[in-house]
Amino acid sequence: MNKKNTVKGNTKKQILFGDIHNHCGISYGYGSLENALKVAANHLDFVAVTGHAMWPDMYDRNPETQFVVDFHLAGFKKLHDNWQEIRALVQEANSKGLVTFQAYEMHSSTYGDHHLVSPDDSLPLLYRDSPKELVVDCDCKALTVAHHIGYPPGYRGIDWDKYDEKITPLIEVCSKHGCSMNETAPYPYYHNMGPRDSRNTVQRGLDRGYRFGFVGSTDHHAGFPGSYGDGKMAVVCSEKSRECIFDAMLNRHTYAVTGDRILCDFTVNSELFGSIIPCAGVKAVVLYDVICSYNLDKLVLYKNYKPVHIVEGLLLQPKSTDTKFKFRVEMGWGNNQDTPFSWHGKVSLEKGKFISVEPCFRGVSVLAPSAVDTDGFDSVNDLDDKILEQTEEEISWQCYTVRNVSPQHALTNAVVFELQGDMDTKVCITINGFEKTMTIEALMKCGYSNEMQYFHSQAFKVHPIITESQYHITGDWTDSVIPEPEDYYHMEVFSLNGSCAFVTPVYFK
Repeated sequence: MNKKNTVKGNTKKQILFGDIHNHCGISYGYGSLENALKVAANHLDFVAVTGHAMWPDMYDRNPETQFVVDFHLAGFKKLHDNWQEIRALVQEANSKGLVTFQAYEMHSSTYGDHHLVSPDDSLPLLYRDSPKELVVDCDCKALTVAHHIGYPPGYRGIDWDKYDEKITPLIEVCSKHGCSMNETAPYPYYHNMGPRDSRNTVQRGLDRGYRFGFVGSTDHHAGFPGSYGDGKMAVVCSEKSRECIFDAMLNRHTYAVTGDRILCDFTVNSELFGSIIPCAGVKAVVLYDVICSYNLDKLVLYKNYKPVHIVEGLLLQPKSTDTKFKFRVEMGWGNNQDTPFSWHGKVSLEKGKFISVEPCFRGVSVLAPSAVDTDGFDSVNDLDDKILEQTEEEISWQCYTVRNVSPQHALTNAVVFELQGDMDTKVCITINGFEKTMTIEALMKCGYSNEMQYFHSQAFKVHPIITESQYHITGDWTDSVIPEPEDYYHMEVFSLNGSCAFVTPVYFK
């Protein structure tokens, strides 16, 4: 039933969402590979579950570093000892429903951390000193992605002096570590590895003339690929297959999202984001088409990372002619930490039809694995969150939640619905036995929430309905100056709920 996320003007191209950098118990981390692949199949188009494999320039082992060194070496050995079985499970999971890639990670103080991704099930587990040596020596199709680049050079952040865009065509711009787009980007670095370093942002790499694609990943360490709010990547390709998705990665037809699956179409002189095009002596004509999952906050077009065109979302108001709407059902809260709370929901329509549904499922959050106090962690994300049934009249789902980490760190789950109707269309929402029916007109004025118990309770929230005029923006902009070599144009999109999309530039050569 779900409509393909097609690129405007080219119905052969579609937008797919996945996570090619996440971890589980195959090295250091928690949860089985089988469960991680099941989780991915429930809500992603493609995935690479990434084992930690090596750290060529790791610290010398001494009394101060003994724990860190031994912890990592044990994880690397675990991956090595089980590599054949891991590779076979990943191969077996590759199907029409889920596309999988082989992958593993190299820590590096010299080059910054990278992960190797390949569509080839014969990918060998190699130990090398640099990303280039990994790609060249693996003797199969492969690329590396630089991740959490914003840490200082020499301290697991990228070193732009050593960056090779032919080996590493993609840069992970957001993950659980934070966002590395620029010094003032949302989601600063607050992991125990340290703060974001201004020298190691995406902006600094672009300033140096490098040309790469943007991706997002979770870097989740407890077997929940694609966990909502941690980062995902989008690719534009002609079909859902390893070959087409990998080709899109190589050609940088990618962008990053932090939370919601914001649909972005962005071209310069009819060339898709990620393209490298010649200067033809004509002005740059930018076209964009963006569909958010929440109210648009702002859309910014940049030339050479200077803003040249801004759409202010707060000025977007519903129109009487709107016939498409979106709303979100969010579930969670409460005090349950060890036992996930079970949710079963259903939404049905009278005098309307569903266009699409977007799952926003999170796993229990783990970024930094520990060697202590880990009892029960291996099953912490054995959660069968999924959409159960979809028709044009009814959508049902199940999911599981635990308490929020803090009032500022949510672990809620949500489902976003897009529908077609009018002010009189009735929306019937049933969640864990609580049922309420309201018209679109009433839900536009305000949503509602429902506590499951009397105090410190799990609860669900039905967000107010918004119209297409508030979440879908199409436009164009023409540069007054003819582009010169090394110029580039890119787009950033921000929603009022904090979700962002960072779209790879179109580069001029």
